[in-house]
Amino acid sequence: MRIHIATDHAGLEFSQDLAEHLGLEGHEVVDHGPLEYDPLDDYPSFCIRAAKAVVSDENAGVDSLGVVFGGSGNGEQMAANKVTGARAALVWSVNTAVLAREHNNANVCAIGARQHSIDEALLFIDTFIRTPFPGEERHQRRIAQLGEFETTGQIAGFETSD
Repeated sequence: MRIHIATDHAGLEFSQDLAEHLGLEGHEVVDHGPLEYDPLDDYPSFCIRAAKAVVSDENAGVDSLGVVFGGSGNGEQMAANKVTGARAALVWSVNTAVLAREHNNANVCAIGARQHSIDEALLFIDTFIRTPFPGEERHQRRIAQLGEFETTGQIAGFETSD
């Protein structure tokens, strides 16, 4: 599987460990940056590039997922979710990794690199990657509603305004 990764200065050291780990697991790793330490860098462009690459791969039929991370993972998740078609989930446990895939078919995993040990984060990421989306109708329906709102600003049959 192709795995797109991105971070900022807070996760740079972890990105190198993650890329090595994923490579040893047999994945093709594409690093969207940064490639060198800059304490003033900004995560949005890196995470958006990774999320765009995941969506592009999906549209081309390429099996891929993304992993974005920074100090908390929150901003990185928000940045990735600005990309149409990206479904980024903040993962902080094995259970949230499983549910992100099983219930939301999340295609991007966001991790707080300063919130977990390397071993914990690798466990969460491996779990996320290995968990398939079972495709239950109720989950597919909800994901479709999110996509519909993302593209049209509405969900057919439901009121979304105040």
